[in-house]
Amino acid sequence: MDNSLKNHIKAVLNSYSEIFFIENYIAGGILLLATFINPNLGIAGIIALVSAYMFAKFLNMEKTFLSTGFYTYNPLLVGLSIGYLFKITPLTVFFTITAGITTLVFSIMLYSIFSYYLKLPILSLPFVVISSTIYLAVSNYSNLFVSSLYPHINFSFLENYLPVWISGYLKSLGTILFLPDVFVGALFAAVIFLVSRILFMLSLVGYYAGTVASGLLTGSFYQAFSDISHFNFILIAMTLGGIFLIPSIKSYFIAVVAVLTSTIVLSAVKTFWAFYGIPAFTLPFNFISLTFIYVLGLVGFPLVARVIRKTPEETLDFYITNIKRYRGHSISIHLPFSGKWTVWQGFDGKWTHKGSWRYAYDFVITDENGKTYRNEGLQLTDYYAYRKPVLSPVRGRVVKVISDLPDNPIGQVDRENNWGNLVVIYDTRGFYVEISHLAQHSIKVKEGDWVEIGSFLGLCGNSGYSPQPHIHIQVQPSPDIGSYTIPFSFVSYISEDRFFSNDLPSEGEVVEPVFPDKSLEIKMTFILDYQFSYDVIRDGQKIDSLDITVKMAPDGTFYFDSGKGQLYFGKHEGTFYFYRFDGNDPYLKLFFLCLPRLPLFYRRGIQWEDYIPIKIAVSGIKRSAILFVSSFNHNFATVKYTGKWVEEGIIRGEVHSPVLGIHSKVSVELDDTVGINKLNFGNISLVLTRFKHTKEG
Repeated sequence: MDNSLKNHIKAVLNSYSEIFFIENYIAGGILLLATFINPNLGIAGIIALVSAYMFAKFLNMEKTFLSTGFYTYNPLLVGLSIGYLFKITPLTVFFTITAGITTLVFSIMLYSIFSYYLKLPILSLPFVVISSTIYLAVSNYSNLFVSSLYPHINFSFLENYLPVWISGYLKSLGTILFLPDVFVGALFAAVIFLVSRILFMLSLVGYYAGTVASGLLTGSFYQAFSDISHFNFILIAMTLGGIFLIPSIKSYFIAVVAVLTSTIVLSAVKTFWAFYGIPAFTLPFNFISLTFIYVLGLVGFPLVARVIRKTPEETLDFYITNIKRYRGHSISIHLPFSGKWTVWQGFDGKWTHKGSWRYAYDFVITDENGKTYRNEGLQLTDYYAYRKPVLSPVRGRVVKVISDLPDNPIGQVDRENNWGNLVVIYDTRGFYVEISHLAQHSIKVKEGDWVEIGSFLGLCGNSGYSPQPHIHIQVQPSPDIGSYTIPFSFVSYISEDRFFSNDLPSEGEVVEPVFPDKSLEIKMTFILDYQFSYDVIRDGQKIDSLDITVKMAPDGTFYFDSGKGQLYFGKHEGTFYFYRFDGNDPYLKLFFLCLPRLPLFYRRGIQWEDYIPIKIAVSGIKRSAILFVSSFNHNFATVKYTGKWVEEGIIRGEVHSPVLGIHSKVSVELDDTVGINKLNFGNISLVLTRFKHTKEG
């Protein structure tokens, strides 16, 4: 089958699975087939969905839908709502096509407004608005009522054999696709369970928390469990507990609280909407979910999902791994010196780094005994840091210079000019860096000068509020002296023979900046359309082959594509990273397992650490179980990587996880020209056999 046709089919099927917040075309196919239990429903849904999709294609927007049904699940829901009310006739077909296109246009408009101004998803709000409008409009279309209304049949005999607290859950689940039937609900529950155990658990927790609360409020549990509109509780719990928040005990608690508050909203909406003969649809779900998401984002709740993957388990794995992989801040700078210096004071330091100025670092030079001076330390010249070069930690424009303040004698400080002689540099990424306490008349740059990383600024001194010579550095949002500080971190440095890509050293830690090796940078530069062929060797015997091509994603990220998987990579501030893996190619995973990151400089014996996503290290039921448990304890299982330069071009390491029972030796041999020549993981090796650029033929 043509790839383009496959992508279109997947997009259509994903529209069904998106209703349950998952991107899985197989699950979508099952849901599609289920809607045809009621043929009118199934046909109307397909008509609305395909109409919206074709109109999007007419508008040249089809690429947006190749891999996801994000925009088209709302037209699908509207089509299902029409098919639930009317049987298929030429008149309803026309009506459904119009409604599907209208919903698509409204979805795109609403998404633009919500994402830009409110930073919110649209959920199924377009479906609620358009379907409610349709239900109001059809009261005037007497011909539809005469020719198209039809009786609904309960397709399942199971309801009579199940207690109401079970049948109520299953019918509510089926109602999400306008199929309030026990058998359909059981099918949907099975699909959700197979795709995501977290979503399945949340569907149960949400339904029973909300329904029990409703039973207590109304005084009738039978009535509460018979109310199929309680599917709103299921959707709220899944949205807040597993989709837009990182799955965790806190997010589960928030989901339950949101469900409990929604009982009042649901009752009010049903009472008001009943006056117009309109069902509640998913209005309570949308109102409560959007309100909670907005407030949680407003207060900076740390577990709001910044990146949402295909399932809650994948989102959780991505979050847990990245928290450990990238410990620094988004604002990153280089160390402002060369050679080895010692952290004298860090963030929230015990002396001066307090309050608005808490995010700052002080550096001194110490000897083997930890002292910062020779002799008695009574003279400025006794201090190792005094008049040592201070270098620019960023590239940018010098916006402020003070250079004429005297250096304080030891034992004295200048309380009027706290920061002393200083340089303030504007980094084009949108922040300012201040380096303070420089020596009098030592600054060699002036306001307006452009500086690169490592440019000479001046000499370390003891001006301002400084009891001994040291370098003070902080990041701030404005060029004003004394501005409040903001968090940052340092890139590319070593400490005790360990390399740190982006981190915050501790007080007393001796650090040394390092800079990329040009030859390594060239080796790890992969041009679009590069092709690599590898032999797969197990125990000395070739068992398979692997061909990968360098491609570029729409966001500009490069990746290796093997046809079965995609491995995303990039370089940042002196480090090469494999960012993430998608697909199911076991051989392509080996690159990530053997070399998740690589310092782009060489020094024999230097080590570094990284963490590997659980989805790459294990698969199947074991992975699902580990991630489910990890949602209750984010530190439950980690896969740690340790690498080491043993000689130029050769890295050896270990992949280790006690909980998962993983302890494997790995090694990587870089090619003399570009890329990786050979890698070993346990008894499996990949050996480069061919490299070419496709434009070379």
